[in-house]
Amino acid sequence: MEAIKPRLGRGLNALLGDLGTASNGSPATTAEVGPASKLAIDRIHFNPYQPRKQFDPDELKALTDSVRTHGILQPLVVRPVAEGYQLIAGERRLRAAQAAGLTEVPVHVVALGDQQMFEAALVENIQRSDLNPIEKAQGFKDYLERFGLTQEQLGAKLGLDRTTISNLLGLLNLAEEVQNAVRNGQISMGHAKILKGIPEPDRQIALCRETIMKNYSVHALELIVKQQRLEALAAAAAGATPGAAAPTGKREPVEKTAHVKGLEDELRQRLAVKVEIKVKAKDKGQIVIAFESNDDFERILEVLKK
Repeated sequence: MEAIKPRLGRGLNALLGDLGTASNGSPATTAEVGPASKLAIDRIHFNPYQPRKQFDPDELKALTDSVRTHGILQPLVVRPVAEGYQLIAGERRLRAAQAAGLTEVPVHVVALGDQQMFEAALVENIQRSDLNPIEKAQGFKDYLERFGLTQEQLGAKLGLDRTTISNLLGLLNLAEEVQNAVRNGQISMGHAKILKGIPEPDRQIALCRETIMKNYSVHALELIVKQQRLEALAAAAAGATPGAAAPTGKREPVEKTAHVKGLEDELRQRLAVKVEIKVKAKDKGQIVIAFESNDDFERILEVLKK
């Protein structure tokens, strides 16, 4: 029977002990791990490859109080560099130790190259700290661009499907305000996936703000987006440009084209109820969906949600 693939790869300990294969296909050097020892805090520099950009202040304060009372119980992991040592794993512990006024901390010294260090930072944060989706996406993007690996290769290293990595990377195409909403937990990954399908940044931002203000569920947002698409489709079928300014003055009645009538028939067949597309002007109209019972209403909603 095929072995179950671990969700997040071999883990940090295995990565430090056996670094597998380098990006060029040649065997990577096994990390040389030194015994735990004490090291002055001012000789340790933060990891430039750290994907985590935000640290919860309440969690950090609680950790600082614990460190002040009990010290650092789990050694940090560092590597030697020309100007001292560079942190690989344990940034929150190092920050807490600094805040607690410690002058030295226990460390394991490990010999790692830049690529292995980047991988270790990704593994530790994904496994232990639950990076938000934007931080994960940016970390993956930085890694892929720096070391020239494919999404499949990165997925194999982290134990993630390529589609998972691809979906996360797609979040970086969202408008900056929407990315910040994901980063701050104001909207979920499910909301973000729906907004990602909207090509216009202004519409992304407007719907993101509305979702936060009205506390839309993922399904509610999905329904709104689909309804807007139907309305845009009807407007386009009538020869309109969605979002265009309405002309002033008296409007002449707009006759339904054969295409609009065909759309009506298509919607009637799909929803199994009376549907009418009312074209009021070149750039305005309505889609009227009739229902005869609560059962009809619930069924129509389910069809629109798909």
